Amino acid sequence: MKNRILNGRLGSGRVSPGVVFVIVAILVGFDQYTKSLIRKSMALGDGYNVIPGFCDLVYIQNTGAAFGFLSHVDSVWVHRGFSIFTVMALVVILFLYKTLATTEWQSRTALVMIGSGALGNFIDRIRLGSVTDFLLFYIGQYQWPAFNVADSLITSGVALLAYSLMFSSTRLDSR
Repeated sequence: MKNRILNGRLGSGRVSPGVVFVIVAILVGFDQYTKSLIRKSMALGDGYNVIPGFCDLVYIQNTGAAFGFLSHVDSVWVHRGFSIFTVMALVVILFLYKTLATTEWQSRTALVMIGSGALGNFIDRIRLGSVTDFLLFYIGQYQWPAFNVADSLITSGVALLAYSLMFSSTRLDSR
């Protein structure tokens, strides 16, 4: 037991599906909670300065994809397309998670983050027809498009996955 802990692994390195489910539920729950707080405490389009010259809380409903892409198109097919794409992405993420070797904890963590973020925004799309965005960062006249916790999970997960793929020996399980 002591040697396994010292080597950075406890047991087989496997994380039970129940633990992964709880982690996803916590991440999605936090995303939904923060969005709900914004919707309850602010009027659509309102904004509050948090850190002058750097960060505001805003209330925006994004009907498009990331960074408002296609938000100006009011078509049921675009909205259905986003939903179909998200479901397909979640299936691919689940497949990749299951096929990664259990020792590839960085890649598996990244997939959990990406999947949780995608699920959080998917819930908004199904319930509200759009995604609630509320974090706005800027410096002077330059600003990053408003985003939310789910977007942060997706972006951080993609960065971690890229790092993991570039600097580790990611392997598929030989089950």
